Order: sequence, then structure tokens, then C-alpha cells
Amino acid sequence: MSQDRAWHGVRTLVTGADGFIGSHLTHALVRCGAAVTALAHYNSFDTAGWLDDLPNAELREVRVVRGDIRDAEFVRRLTEGHEVVFHLAALIAIPFSYEAPASYAATNVQGTVNVLEAARAAGVQRVIHTSTSEVYGTTQTGPIREDHPLVGQSPYAASKVAADMFAISFQRAYGLPVTVLRPFNTYGPRQSERAVIPTVIRQALDPRCDAIRVGDLSPQRDFNFVGDTAAAFIALGAAPETCIGRIYNAGSGRMVEVAEVVETVRALTGHSKPIIVEDVRKRPAASEVMALMADSGALRGLTGWSPATPLEDGLRETIEWWRGRLESVRSTASYMV
Repeated sequence: MSQDRAWHGVRTLVTGADGFIGSHLTHALVRCGAAVTALAHYNSFDTAGWLDDLPNAELREVRVVRGDIRDAEFVRRLTEGHEVVFHLAALIAIPFSYEAPASYAATNVQGTVNVLEAARAAGVQRVIHTSTSEVYGTTQTGPIREDHPLVGQSPYAASKVAADMFAISFQRAYGLPVTVLRPFNTYGPRQSERAVIPTVIRQALDPRCDAIRVGDLSPQRDFNFVGDTAAAFIALGAAPETCIGRIYNAGSGRMVEVAEVVETVRALTGHSKPIIVEDVRKRPAASEVMALMADSGALRGLTGWSPATPLEDGLRETIEWWRGRLESVRSTASYMV
């Protein structure tokens, strides 16, 4: 059965749909014919986050709801009537987790418990819980498999370790059909400047910036284009039931140093601005994850998924998106906590 046919008419809830990956996943699900409810975090600006970037014709196919996963009763009501839940809502900015760790526990841990309880009460057929490669800490054993030790090197990572354990425990304790996806470093259009690739691109393109200011250039990451990450979610959501209760990595299996990415962006943008390393942009030394590279063999074997976008191609697409956004971007390229 084709992927589109597998999703046609499936009542699907996406939490965190207003975010970077969530908005791309919502777009992909609509294109597959799913009946999508998109949860956006409530705000007083009458916006739906990055969902507002979707084409109007596409957005009309989505039921957009504003709310907060920290409200258990709201989440319970919202989840009723859905067959599949993709849980992406989370606080994800690692630097801010050093400043406000309790808020990460409230959203990423308690919020996840609220989603799991709601899914259990609603009798959903599949929950895909979003993890992160940050839970592994610095790689200890080459390409990281799902059985790699978990090391919470930041409050953010610690909150996601706890959320993952709750997700798997609900499958073991209550039989909730939960599967965990661990995307490695995702980049692409709509990503916040708190991440290294968009902040480098913005500074390279913006005539108001006289230099490209970065943190540590030596960490190595497994970078994946957001369209490929969205495809991994969709593939796992339609995977055989043998995936239930298991964890799957989604990454390229290629590790690239941040310094190399910066040089590639400079070449692709045609700008040779100086690079300035700022201490304020660095993580605490014992908290920095120095190397991440995925072994995604389990997901590939289960679904056939593999990343389709080479790094340079994804960077070109992201750069073009930024070219069209510079006039509406925040006025300063200063460090974002």
C-alpha cells in the first residue's frame, strides 16, 4: 500500500504542530490525505506559529487548535476521537534549559505524561513520541544505536530522557501502543536562530552583520534535512505493529564538524565574512555534546526510510528560504538563549 493510501482520512493529532519540525510534519500529513488536528501553543498574538507559513489552501484542510499540553484536562478533550498522535510539543532550546530547568520538567515531562494519559483514555491506535539524539550525550561507541547509554548532559536532555522513559513505561504498564522516534540534528526552513545552521546563514546573508559569530566550532553532528525527518515520522506512524514499545533513531549516519558547516554556508552564500567565536554562545564544558552520529539501521529495516537530501542541497534550500525572510527577521542577530 502506498504511503498516501495508508494515511488517507486517518484522524491524526500533531502536538507542537506550530514548531519547526511539527509544521513540516503537518504539511506532509496533509499531502498524504490525513485528517489533521494541529495543536499550537496558545499565545495572545493570534498566531499559529509556523503553521501560518503553510499555503492557505493547505491550512484550510487542517483543524488548528491553540492550547497547552501542561493542561491535562484540555489535552484529554483534544485527544478524543483521534487514531494516531504525533507528540512533538516540547521546550527544545538547550541554552534556555540552563536558565529555566523547571519549565522543561513541566512541559517535557509532565506535558508528555498528560499526552500519554489522554491517548490511553481515548484508545488511540498509535502514539509516536518524539525524543532527541541529545539523550545519548557524546557518542561512546561509534555510530549510535538505540541501546547506547543515555546521558543527560543538559537539563533539556535530562527532561527528554525522563519523557522517553514515561512513554515506554506506558506501553509496558498499560499496553498503550507507543513508539519513540529519536531524530538526530534536524535543520531547514523555519528553524529558530537558537540553532547553529540558521544563525550562521542569517549572519552570512544579513548586510547588518559584519561577521559570523558562533560558539564552539569543534562539535560534530549528524545533520538531517527537515523534510527527511518528517518522512521518518510518517513512515514510523504507518509501520507494522512490531514497532510498538521500541525506540528508533533517524539520522544520516554521517558526522560533520560545525566548522565545516560554517565554511559550506559561506561558500554557498558567496560571503566571506570573518568568523568570531564568542564564549557566550558556548555550552558549559561538561555539558557540550562533542559528537553524534546515528545508526538508523533499525528504522531502515522496518520501514525502508533513509534520508534523501544531501547536506549541501538542504543547505541551499534553507539559504533560499532565509533570503526571502531577511526583511521580517528580528532586528538583531545577537545570541539567543
